[in-house]
Amino acid sequence: MTDTLATRSGPPNNFNLADFPDAPLSLEAARADAYLQPLADIDVANPKLFHADVVFPYFERLRREDPIHYVESPTFGGYWSITRYNDIVAVDMNHQQFSSEASLGGITIAATANTALPMFIAMDPPKHDVQRKAIQPIVAPPNLRNLEPLIRTRAAAILDDLPIGVEFDWVEKVSIELTAMTLATLMDFPQEQRRKLTRWSDVATAVPGGGIIDRAEQWVEEMTQCFQTFQMLWHERAARPPGNDLISMLAHGAETRNMPAYEYQGNIVLLIVGGNDTTRNTITGSVLALNRNPDQYQRLREHPELVGSMVSETIRWQTPLAHMRRTAVQDVELGGKLIRKGDKVVMWYLSGNRDETVIDRADDYIIDRERPRQHVSFGYGIHRCVGNRLAELQLQIVWQEILKRFPVVEVVGEPERVYSTFVRGYRSLPVRIPRRL
Repeated sequence: MTDTLATRSGPPNNFNLADFPDAPLSLEAARADAYLQPLADIDVANPKLFHADVVFPYFERLRREDPIHYVESPTFGGYWSITRYNDIVAVDMNHQQFSSEASLGGITIAATANTALPMFIAMDPPKHDVQRKAIQPIVAPPNLRNLEPLIRTRAAAILDDLPIGVEFDWVEKVSIELTAMTLATLMDFPQEQRRKLTRWSDVATAVPGGGIIDRAEQWVEEMTQCFQTFQMLWHERAARPPGNDLISMLAHGAETRNMPAYEYQGNIVLLIVGGNDTTRNTITGSVLALNRNPDQYQRLREHPELVGSMVSETIRWQTPLAHMRRTAVQDVELGGKLIRKGDKVVMWYLSGNRDETVIDRADDYIIDRERPRQHVSFGYGIHRCVGNRLAELQLQIVWQEILKRFPVVEVVGEPERVYSTFVRGYRSLPVRIPRRL
């Protein structure tokens, strides 16, 4: 198949990093900049701020002074930033007035009606509901119980193979490896080719020039290969009896088996990114968070029963998807501001998870919070992350197995983050394990 979504639409992040101002060199400098510049000029949608991890002071000022904030971005056009927890929940729950439809621009700040990928998360009911329902059995509790021993066996093997006493990249050896194995199983994709899933996940959300792809044409080339591969898998699964994998579920589902090719391709992107990027970046983020908060790491070692709570706190602290976007389909008043029909509305989950008016000591990492699941990382309402329990399961397993084996996983250098206002992720994290238990 030569006519794919990639050739029809092009990359959703087709902008130039050189168009954005450089980020401040430190968090202190960012705080000064955030409070010195005119409030109306604050534009948090700069991927350089996320790459340098200095975006938090800008969100802090918006939450305090203008939580429903409109700005004209030179790159993304005019958009509203929703930065407080309760306002984010209100927008996320209100799919009647705030649409996810790809034809209106979809779920990311960068996408337009011409580049937004059609996938069930970028659809409104009733179409959203029937497509989401088709794949829900794979993340239902019975299937997760079946998957748990396999994930644990793989996590144990990965950890047992790690080098001791030397520096290595945690992202490459642990985070990517475990999540790629799990995603390949969910898709019944060849395990020996699982790193293709990782690569396509990276490319799908990449900014040209950001270190993953060099130019927009490369996005088209690599995503075309992805779509052609999955188109062949679709035909293979459709010709067989129904199986317990995502492709078979879509190919045999009563409401999905006749979906247009471009919708199937969009859903493949959703499943690859959702099943890969988010979990792997939180696995990496957990190591970083515990190293930056050694008292919490010590508490976890002393009380391994806190792993479940620690996982939820890490998902809040990391916030693997920094935002979701909606488009207003009618005039709406929110927080005293009038949002007009057609306006782009961005829910900054990363900011909502640091809202000190809702979450006590929101900037702190506390593994035994009273309400560790109080976060917006998975979204709310009909679009709440369908694989949230699988993500938690993988994180819990990997940390249960780490605590059995190693007294500490030491971060020995700064992480390399990705250039993205959407995926809050890592390209590398240098670590060292001094010894085994």
